[in-house]
Amino acid sequence: MFDFTLATTPEICVELGRRLRARRLVQGWSQIELAQRAGISAGTIKNLEKHGRATLESFIHVVAALGLSDELSDIFLIRMVSIAAMEKAERANRQRAPRKASR
Repeated sequence: MFDFTLATTPEICVELGRRLRARRLVQGWSQIELAQRAGISAGTIKNLEKHGRATLESFIHVVAALGLSDELSDIFLIRMVSIAAMEKAERANRQRAPRKASR
């Protein structure tokens, strides 16, 4: 099992590319077919699968084409574990970051 907490950024990128490749193969699609369905180039698919490199937009196009959009719904959600965490999460719902103190 891949441990994201111990992995470097390049390792995580490669792992995500590997997982998308596996899902493509389960669908029985070639890289060209996935590229057409995602509306991006086959080179982008190759780069994503081999090196884990793509723009966020291209990554999302691939995820959507593979029918995995629902997998993104829980990403980066703030998990409520205590009343203090709930209060902190409520404060985080602000639209702007707190201002730095002026000197």
